[in-house]
Amino acid sequence: MTTDARGSLSIGRHDLGLLDSLVRLSFAVQEVLARVADGHDLSLVQARLLGILRDHEPAMMELARFLNLDKSSVTGLVTRSERRGLVERTTRPDDRRAVHVALTAKGRELAQRFAKQVERDLAVLVEDLSEVDRKRLSVLASQIALGEAQRRLLGSTVLPRRS
Repeated sequence: MTTDARGSLSIGRHDLGLLDSLVRLSFAVQEVLARVADGHDLSLVQARLLGILRDHEPAMMELARFLNLDKSSVTGLVTRSERRGLVERTTRPDDRRAVHVALTAKGRELAQRFAKQVERDLAVLVEDLSEVDRKRLSVLASQIALGEAQRRLLGSTVLPRRS
């Protein structure tokens, strides 16, 4: 670590390695999410629920896989969120047996405010990157996130081993 001409601390441009980089980035992102969630009187899992429901209306079992929770935990989470007026349980005409979860107008408004604040706060983490590097990071992070979502939906939360 060094200091630059302005006296600011600089660690330079070092590769921490994939493991340490992802873990440290995860810590930084989780800190932002926790702080913003707390500011909206949400737990992290409630914030995750709102994030999922922004563009999906999953069935309860699908929601359990997305959140990596058992069905009873998801039922309690949805019940508490219903009491706050954030979500509602719905059915679909094609399958009245499956219970789906959707945001209410109040939940959608909170989810949008939460997402905008998280976006502003996370922008600080990437402000020193060029536009090209931010786009590259977005594409790579999307590939990772979509792959993980697909594994969860297929029922496998453990990453496969490579030989």
